[in-house]
Amino acid sequence: MEKTLQQYNKVINTCRSLFEKKLKDYGASWRILRLPSVTDQIFIKANRIRNIQDAAEQKIEEGQESEFIAIVNYSVIALIQLEKGLAVQVDISEDEILNLYDKYIKIARDLMEKKNHDYGESWRDMRVSSITDLILQKILRVKQIEDNQGKTIVSEGLDANYLDMLNYAVFSLIKLSEK
Repeated sequence: MEKTLQQYNKVINTCRSLFEKKLKDYGASWRILRLPSVTDQIFIKANRIRNIQDAAEQKIEEGQESEFIAIVNYSVIALIQLEKGLAVQVDISEDEILNLYDKYIKIARDLMEKKNHDYGESWRDMRVSSITDLILQKILRVKQIEDNQGKTIVSEGLDANYLDMLNYAVFSLIKLSEK
């Protein structure tokens, strides 16, 4: 588990660094996105990963790694949007955004530790393509919950699904780094 934590933190540092740089370039322009728009961005990234995994030829040189990083960062954005609600303009400082980023990463990491304890790090024996499929499944679940106006009968809510997608993307990045 100690190795996983070190690898997890290394991946998150890469994701956060890119998030922070884009925050400086673009500000928090994503604050105007409705939650289904953020979900669709995650879908686009996961679908591109699946296409890369299945295609014999790739016309854009960026690989799976950049898309998994985007899934991590868009998942954090979704969690922030869930907490803060939709904004009609940028309404939050960079410092507050980075504090929220760190808050949700801590929640995701704590969840990962609990699940890894209970599941015995079974993700290490999975294929990256299977993890990609799980992310796509989570996206479809989120879309259904969004279509149901956020109501569920017995299922986890939106936040749990975004946290799972974030952690699955981190696991994929760890596995890709080990190749």
